[in-house]
Amino acid sequence: MSVSSTFEGLKRNAPGVVLFGGLFAIMVLLAQNKWTRDAIPIRSIDAVDATIEGVYWDKTSMSHYGVFLENKVLVFVDDDKPRLIGSRVRLERVTRDNGFVFYRFAE
Repeated sequence: MSVSSTFEGLKRNAPGVVLFGGLFAIMVLLAQNKWTRDAIPIRSIDAVDATIEGVYWDKTSMSHYGVFLENKVLVFVDDDKPRLIGSRVRLERVTRDNGFVFYRFAE
């Protein structure tokens, strides 16, 4: 089996190479964004009461919970522990120095 290095062979493989290169570049950019977010120091952590209203299981072992805060705002929180729908929980509202806000279950 010979590998064609002619111009015709390169033209035939170009769309696949461009697609693969573009997807790889997007994955690297998204990973850098997450690394940057995780490296920013935490400014404050506030306790918030909430009620679990629903759950969505992803292909991973992580569950995404739909949680209503005490002011009736719906947020989604990722967690790998099972939680009972309808139960009251304590969340932490985490604010980073750049203003990024996310919620996590209090331990």
